[in-house]
Amino acid sequence: MNVRPTPRRRRSVAALLLLSVALAGGCKENPGTPGASGPSGDSGMGSTDPAASASAAPGSASATPGTATSATPPATGASATPPTNTTPTSPGSWLKVDAAAQAAATKAFFARKPKPVTGNPVKVPEFNVGCTTSHRNNDDPIVLPKLKGASHNHTFWGNKSTNANSTAESLRASTATTCNSPQDQSAYWIPTMIQKGKVVEPDEVTVYYGSRLKDPSKTQPFPFGLRMVTGNAKNQVDTPDKQGNHFWCAGIGGEIGRSADKVMPVCAKTAHIVRQISFGDCWDGKHLDSPDHKAHMADFDNRTGACPSSHPVPVPSVSFVISYPLSANTDGVSLASGTTFSMHADFFNAWQDDALAARVRNCLDQGVKCNSAGNF
Repeated sequence: MNVRPTPRRRRSVAALLLLSVALAGGCKENPGTPGASGPSGDSGMGSTDPAASASAAPGSASATPGTATSATPPATGASATPPTNTTPTSPGSWLKVDAAAQAAATKAFFARKPKPVTGNPVKVPEFNVGCTTSHRNNDDPIVLPKLKGASHNHTFWGNKSTNANSTAESLRASTATTCNSPQDQSAYWIPTMIQKGKVVEPDEVTVYYGSRLKDPSKTQPFPFGLRMVTGNAKNQVDTPDKQGNHFWCAGIGGEIGRSADKVMPVCAKTAHIVRQISFGDCWDGKHLDSPDHKAHMADFDNRTGACPSSHPVPVPSVSFVISYPLSANTDGVSLASGTTFSMHADFFNAWQDDALAARVRNCLDQGVKCNSAGNF
């Protein structure tokens, strides 16, 4: 089965994603058209391995740590990891950033002269990275570092070396990525989707970096090695107001019904199942990680349009938009972490510093939309 999306389908998905992406915030380098209004041809999505979608599930939908069958993780691509103060010595700890180095980096960033805006770009502070999935394993280098096979199964994209032993330094040392910006060596992952015992592989993944702030001009890059988690793997039920982050249908025809258990939408044959997952966009300025992998990050304040005083540093708003090749048949869908309500996501920053700084300064700080190459 060929799961490569057609240009028409990609444009349809892109058009419906634009509004939510703008509000919330493959792999060939192919700069988009100036003035494009949403994720379009510049995403460059490729196909996943057709055999992967039919492979056996890597564990039951309610898998607990250590019980699912683990895939063999790839080599990290580095024979030795240089010692730094950014490697945690134990799971669940506050990991401090080097304050002096961070202050110098912040000063240098805001001294950087933005590239003059050319053409007529969309006035939305955003750039994106288009990716295909890389591999799956039962590792989680943020929540369970150095504990191979101790997690439920995850689907990874970006840095191909990601496994339980990954550190910021090992990610930086490994240049192989499944994303269309080679300077992005970051690791991204989510729980694996399963339908009736078989893995469902995403057919498109786009990572958006944007700003939801009233004034995006003070947004600065993440520090190297920052990591964060959004969502809750232990949550197995919907929110009381039924307004949680659900799967939805993107594409021509949209939603035409519900699954037998009413949890999943049923999409027209011309549409795909999509999930959008967003992270906090305000940083405490002090820590690369926290015990729950969330406390060092926060959402912007809807009332003021600015970051709260507890987390005063605006950083890019990261949002995953993940498309699955499911439409009319969505019965029996679950995640390796449990029900679909247990969706969560992890981000481990290993961008090359100058490439990330250029995109943030040129695109986000000037309030304009750039493509995956960082161009207007």
